[in-house]
Amino acid sequence: MKIIILGAGQVGGTLAANLASEHNDITVVDTDSERLHELQERCDIRTVQGMASYPNVLRQAGADDADMLIAVTNSDEINMVACQVAYSLHRTPTKIARVRSSSYLNRSGLFGNEAFPIDVIISPEQVVTNYIKRLIEHPGALQVLDFAEGAVQLVAVKAYYNGPLVGRELRYLRQHMPNVDTRVAAIFRRDRAIMPEGTSVIEADDEVFFIAAKNHIRAVMSELRGLEHNYKKVIIAGGGNIGQRLAEAIENRYHVKLIERNNERCQLMAESLNKTIVIRGNASDQDLLLEENVEDADIFLAVTNDDEANIMSSMLAKRLGARKVMTLINNPAYVDLVQGGDIDIAISPQQATIGSLLTHVRRGDVVNVHSLRRGAAEAIEAIAHGDEKSSKVVGKAIGEIDLPEGTTIGAIVRNNEVLIAHDDVVVQSDDHVILFLVDKRRIGDVERLFQVGITFF
Repeated sequence: MKIIILGAGQVGGTLAANLASEHNDITVVDTDSERLHELQERCDIRTVQGMASYPNVLRQAGADDADMLIAVTNSDEINMVACQVAYSLHRTPTKIARVRSSSYLNRSGLFGNEAFPIDVIISPEQVVTNYIKRLIEHPGALQVLDFAEGAVQLVAVKAYYNGPLVGRELRYLRQHMPNVDTRVAAIFRRDRAIMPEGTSVIEADDEVFFIAAKNHIRAVMSELRGLEHNYKKVIIAGGGNIGQRLAEAIENRYHVKLIERNNERCQLMAESLNKTIVIRGNASDQDLLLEENVEDADIFLAVTNDDEANIMSSMLAKRLGARKVMTLINNPAYVDLVQGGDIDIAISPQQATIGSLLTHVRRGDVVNVHSLRRGAAEAIEAIAHGDEKSSKVVGKAIGEIDLPEGTTIGAIVRNNEVLIAHDDVVVQSDDHVILFLVDKRRIGDVERLFQVGITFF
């Protein structure tokens, strides 16, 4: 597939690296020559320096015959205009744009071929807000991912010494919980992937990915790590787009305090938020945190746009007694450095956003993609089509499907019914199949599994 990516920042660069490794023809456009040079040294891609919305720059990037344009510069306006130019001059088939401002997003009729011809709008702030909200709703989870419109969830947890399942074989889980159907999709032990079998034994500190119907998630988590109490008191550091959206999303269920240093921003949020207590100040101020009883906070969330400020305020909050801290970190190099110490969960907005973009790039009928473990693994929701003659999966039992190495099927959703994947479950046409790949280099093989043969037509 020939893809033009506008913007070589963290999201654009991460996306280019992901897609280039899958044998796509990638061209990246940016005004920063140093950033383009650095990206070209790391990835097998073509680069063009220039303003992403200029017609001559898009033509130079190959818009004449591009299959897809992905506009992820830091400017909403450039992204929107670039999609308009690509459509008007080149009729580019698929146009994806990152749009951040709620002023654009809340305006109906603005997007479409009769207005701005954008096929898919990605709002990173909303994606990250939803990501954090799911973590708040599942105390103890490292990652919570929705599939089939929330009917099924894939959850990552760290197995603790007091977990009932630690030291036991996986098959014990079904014996111990006969009324709860679940499947362990993968186990990561000291960063090494282990494909789970019934005889696999979970050890303390393992990172365990399991899949289950949404209403069974809490029960399974209790087996793996000991159940944590629900969160009640939340402190958010940072009143930017993510901080404000998060407060709006959770303030009716939790007691929320939001700390923001900018006076105008504080006034704006005090007017727009209903139950959240807005505090003007610096979240790295020890006296302020003590004054706001940080030691009673169930969770402290640092979501400013400054990595260092987020890390320092989170570490301070944890030292002062906050039960759990989550930190937004833009620099991927920092994520592995800080998670697991004083900082319980480091959230990478690029990895949270990248799945939304990859969903529209995957071949076959793929409706959901989630990037896991800093891009090393992936979880995919694909729809099976065809019949026994035209499809490699329809009409076959899961145990008979020739899955690529390192790939497991976790669950199937059929007419809103959740079927946890067991070897005797037969895949039917229109099933939503949820797969876990510990090695994303196998993604092409998985895509081919779900592409319908010519006999279907």
